[in-house]
Amino acid sequence: MSQRRDLTLSIIAHEVGPVPTRSPPSGAYPDNQPKALEAHVMATHNFANAPPLDILLVPGGSGNGALERENDTTIADFIAARYQELKFLLSVCTGAKHLAISGVLDGRRATTNKASWNIVVKHGRNVSWVPTARWTQDGNIWTSSGVSAGMDMTYAFLNQLYGEEQADSVMNGMEYAPHVDPDWDPFSIVWKVSSEETPAAARVHSHECLAYMS
Repeated sequence: MSQRRDLTLSIIAHEVGPVPTRSPPSGAYPDNQPKALEAHVMATHNFANAPPLDILLVPGGSGNGALERENDTTIADFIAARYQELKFLLSVCTGAKHLAISGVLDGRRATTNKASWNIVVKHGRNVSWVPTARWTQDGNIWTSSGVSAGMDMTYAFLNQLYGEEQADSVMNGMEYAPHVDPDWDPFSIVWKVSSEETPAAARVHSHECLAYMS
């Protein structure tokens, strides 16, 4: 899409520079993975010097466990501080945990990785968690289920933001056929997640997106 639109990507982490994708060792993830599996992502900013943002996408991953063990709420604090300036806020997989901790999901519908369902939803007692969803949209907040579901959510997001023709062009270039039904979710069955939404979910309805990035 950046070939068609004037977009600027900022990658934000605790420190500027290369950030390893390999999680710190723990009981759940012992230090027995070959170093060959480790890659690095170059962070352009830290949470203190991040520029103004239109769209913030919060990924998930096993590194969330390390942050929780250290009681590190830096990501949630950043979301809470920046949310009012954002046009859109998106999360993929267990990234929804940080949105829940920040409080921006209170009273809204959201979903997350079904394999980590119980680990995430405990952080959002006032969130209407949707157990059977590929992704959800509530106002300007989008949340996806695990990993590859983020691609389907992103397609739907680009479709709404830039139109079907441009979104399809990107997918065709990638040779990726996205699932377009947000309720398609066989993994809620695989991971035996309850098929019923939390009680508040029945009372909360999705709002139309009001802001668009030009």
